[in-house]
Amino acid sequence: MTAQLSLETPTVEQHATGFGIGTASPRLSWRFLPDEGSNSLRDWEQTAYEVHVVRSGSQEETHHVNSNESVLVPWPSAPLQSRESVQVRVRAWGRSVDDSIPAESTSWSSFRTIECGLLDRHDWTCRPIASPGELQPDSPLRPVRFRKEFQLPAASTVGKARLYITSLGVYRAFVNGHAVGDQCLAPGWTSYRHRLNYQVFDVTSLLDADHPNALAVEVAEGWYATRLGFRGGRRQLYGDRLAVLAQLEVQLGSGEDSFSLGTDTSWTCTPSAIVRSELYDGELYDARQENPTWNARRLDTSSGWVAVQQIDLPAASLVAPNAPPVRITQEIDPVAIHQTLSGKTVVDFGQNLVGRLRVRSLHKPSGSRISFRHAEVLENGELGIRPLRHAKCTDEVILGDTEIVDWSPQYTFHGFRYVQVDGWDEERDGSLRSNLTALVMHTDLSRTGWFSCSHPMVNQLHSNAWWSMRGNFLSIPTDCPQRDERLGWTGDIQIFCPSANFLYDTAGMLGDWLQDVAAEQLKEKDGCVPPFVVPNIVSEELWPHTPQAVWDDVVILTPWALYLSYSDVDILRRQYDSMLAWIDRGIRRGPDGLWDPSIWQLGDWLDPTAPPVEPGDARTNGTLVADAYLVHVTSVMSQISTVLGQSGNAARFQKDHDRLRTTFQAKYIASSGLLVGDTQTALSLAIMYDLHSSPEQAMAAASRLVHLVRLGKFRVATGFAGTPIIAHALTKSGHPQIAYRMLLEKSRPSWMYPITMGATTMWERWDSMLPDGSINPGEMTSFNHYALGSIINWLHTSVAGVSPLSAGWKQIKVAPTPGGSIDAAEAQYETPYGRLECEWSVKNDLFSMKLLIPPNTRALVILPEEERLTTPTIDHESEGVWVGSGLHTFSVPFQWQRYSSDWPPKPLIPFMRRPEPPNIA
Repeated sequence: MTAQLSLETPTVEQHATGFGIGTASPRLSWRFLPDEGSNSLRDWEQTAYEVHVVRSGSQEETHHVNSNESVLVPWPSAPLQSRESVQVRVRAWGRSVDDSIPAESTSWSSFRTIECGLLDRHDWTCRPIASPGELQPDSPLRPVRFRKEFQLPAASTVGKARLYITSLGVYRAFVNGHAVGDQCLAPGWTSYRHRLNYQVFDVTSLLDADHPNALAVEVAEGWYATRLGFRGGRRQLYGDRLAVLAQLEVQLGSGEDSFSLGTDTSWTCTPSAIVRSELYDGELYDARQENPTWNARRLDTSSGWVAVQQIDLPAASLVAPNAPPVRITQEIDPVAIHQTLSGKTVVDFGQNLVGRLRVRSLHKPSGSRISFRHAEVLENGELGIRPLRHAKCTDEVILGDTEIVDWSPQYTFHGFRYVQVDGWDEERDGSLRSNLTALVMHTDLSRTGWFSCSHPMVNQLHSNAWWSMRGNFLSIPTDCPQRDERLGWTGDIQIFCPSANFLYDTAGMLGDWLQDVAAEQLKEKDGCVPPFVVPNIVSEELWPHTPQAVWDDVVILTPWALYLSYSDVDILRRQYDSMLAWIDRGIRRGPDGLWDPSIWQLGDWLDPTAPPVEPGDARTNGTLVADAYLVHVTSVMSQISTVLGQSGNAARFQKDHDRLRTTFQAKYIASSGLLVGDTQTALSLAIMYDLHSSPEQAMAAASRLVHLVRLGKFRVATGFAGTPIIAHALTKSGHPQIAYRMLLEKSRPSWMYPITMGATTMWERWDSMLPDGSINPGEMTSFNHYALGSIINWLHTSVAGVSPLSAGWKQIKVAPTPGGSIDAAEAQYETPYGRLECEWSVKNDLFSMKLLIPPNTRALVILPEEERLTTPTIDHESEGVWVGSGLHTFSVPFQWQRYSSDWPPKPLIPFMRRPEPPNIA
């Protein structure tokens, strides 16, 4: 037995736990765990595996499969049924690839319990219920509380109890006064007309067989009915009634008896003491209207409770999501209390975050009001609220006769670092600093990737991108979390997805969201064009649904990025119709097969030279950007079709790619290799997407790119299209020191400039705050946008030097590229096979690297030779060395001083101007 290798508990599909899954034949994965400090498992590869399945009635099955696959392997047993629960464990056989000893098995993993949700629509016997009150078409909908008392059969015991629940709105559920689960804003935001998430909870321990029970649910607007969208937005986009759909199923004792309870006309309802709760504007809680027993086993009074109204079951599919729910993941205490010049009290939490407040104690005379207004920055010492536009971002409490303990708003969230508190008297009400806590909220994804290096400001840049991802992965991937927007902009996630996939396991969340993308897209009959945001809430009158490169290319590039990270072929298969609809019918083409030039393109959105009121006014022609992307996505479609076994389409798209590439060359590239669009973005696109006809042309373009970067004094000159790739383009073409010089520039616009201004998240604009501390005058200014943080993908792949060489990290590329003033870096990544670690440093003219490769994988290691790093070339083919699993150490001579003799690279300054001192981090 391979005693020094164990397996983690197997995982199920892309699901966080395996409880309440929505598939009958779930795929299984397992990761390998070498013993701490063990290096005896060098070059270990799996040769076979065994799955042990325990089904109901103690039926046991063992399935032996000769395979080296350990990621998303097929379900070996008969399909599961709705509600069915099974236990699964695995073990693997393997050996060193150079070892003639027969394969040995690992020990068995721990059991994973897999339980299905309701797989068929007919399993839902309950019906949605709503308040019978009058409709309020132009007003916020007040949250509603629903309640049902019940008694389990006499002389029974509770063997197993499950609550299946969703809502039209967002909900909290209670059994006998105890909160069910720890989720926030459930069921989350989906394309409600097509897909509606439901949750499954184990409530066995909350029920009482000997006494009366109560099931209570509170429902608020959430995304379903709140005001959504910019320029004032629109209300009740999905419906005008808040409703709940709940089904409680109890297995009594160990026998066949059961008890069930569902929402129907026998329930009652009443308005909540939360008078108003909106995502943009915040929540108003009136403690004077509170009934503390509303969700308890027994009501003190039934006054105000009325019969509910039953409504139709939604036409949308009821879906058990793969994504974990939104949760509170961290608590942060204040770091300072400011008194502004206007006399306001402002609390500083030291970190721009997304979530809500918790107030430990509120005790003032009945009718007193306390309000909490949230913002990301201060301007002139006061709360900077102009970037919030029409969003009030204010929570308010009206006090009653009794003390309120641990109050938080329940159905809203805010993006903030600062909170202005009005109505609080520190002498009478206690210390704000000890009473307030910020609760960080986001979809509770599993952290998978870490990066650090020897440069503190670069580490802060990485931290800023991480915090922005946390704040904007809240049910869906959003653009920003604070103003009257917070929408699922497709362009933002398309460019940030590779970075996101490193930081967290995004497969479940983004896989679910892509199904909404397809649902929104495929309903369009005139061209199958996906909208800019998903779920789509933007009206045709406000913004006509014009097809767009970069943004709409999300339907191809994001599934591909997920496949490269997680090797999940099903994501490609499930999204394939969406991809074909886009590339075959959605793209508006001109006579040459490239984009119709009459279509206005967002293109290199947020080029730093664009005026504040014209963020799309970029130096790079939008059609050029679109055409470069089209050549690229056509190549990706050929690769996707190959993976899916669609050989005809694979050949078709490869032929299309070659033809479009030739057309692009004729249209945009001179014989010298220079581009008609002589910009950093245009040149970077051509280099990264291999648009030149020869390496010599590509090298000429790279030289021109370096010239433009030096001419721009190493400041950023790219927007959405160029920013994710410019450092990669410089490194690919043999100019890594120029990429490092750009990274470390502090003058605006640059990646370091916001950090010099105290930023703790990524900004939407390169200068969202100006050097004098004033906010950028543009209407569209956010201090929490992850898109321009896509530079961290270069930190992972080039500075730390780790990237997938084949799908799912089965084969790994390790190629660190030292440079600048960074002489050490490290990364850790939880691959689908196990933990990858890479740590390197340069000391005393020696490059040293420690590398941990997970079992059942291998890595191509390319060490940083000085000649390779100082000789410009396109995709210099270093031989490298292949290594298998285990701990490896490497060292090669590396004369840092000679390598850095030209550091820092010099800008190009016109002779009539006085050179400026370098401003390098």
